[in-house]
Amino acid sequence: NSRPQALYFPDGHERAGDFKGMVVILKECGYMDVDSLRAECKDFKCPPHVERCCCRRLLYNEPDFREVESLVETHCKSRGYEIVFLLRFHCELNPIEQCWGFTKRKYHEYLPSSLEADLERNVVSALSTITIELIRWFFIRTQHFMDAYCKGLTGKQALWATKKYHGHCLLPESTLAELDEQDHDTS
Repeated sequence: NSRPQALYFPDGHERAGDFKGMVVILKECGYMDVDSLRAECKDFKCPPHVERCCCRRLLYNEPDFREVESLVETHCKSRGYEIVFLLRFHCELNPIEQCWGFTKRKYHEYLPSSLEADLERNVVSALSTITIELIRWFFIRTQHFMDAYCKGLTGKQALWATKKYHGHCLLPESTLAELDEQDHDTS
């Protein structure tokens, strides 16, 4: 109901100042049959598509809890920075991961050393290989993969299509038909 809710028992209560606990908070949110629920699933691994497996999951799905900014978001916004959380997908859908992978590959091309000064110089050198053009290229590549997946291509097909149409803004609508034709020719 978007009213602020106290997480601790108020003054005058026999347990004043104590944390209410998840069961009490859930009851205040309108859940009545939560006494028998466990606090949380083992190792925080709730079964998929089950909404009422534990108190933690119920609270996590409450809008009041879900819409609270994280400390990282609050900290960055207070300094004028926008923060974007990318979903955990394959690295081809995350241009930042592609930049990082490219940098790691460059770093491993340098001669191994145990001297901290050499290691630091190699890291700085590897990071300096990331140009704005390369960053743009990774973002365009990401768009191509997203477009390929939206068109129903598998990972292997998406890789083929992004290589073949690397100069295009988007993949042609005929990409899937072209793949089907290619499969038909090889069989």
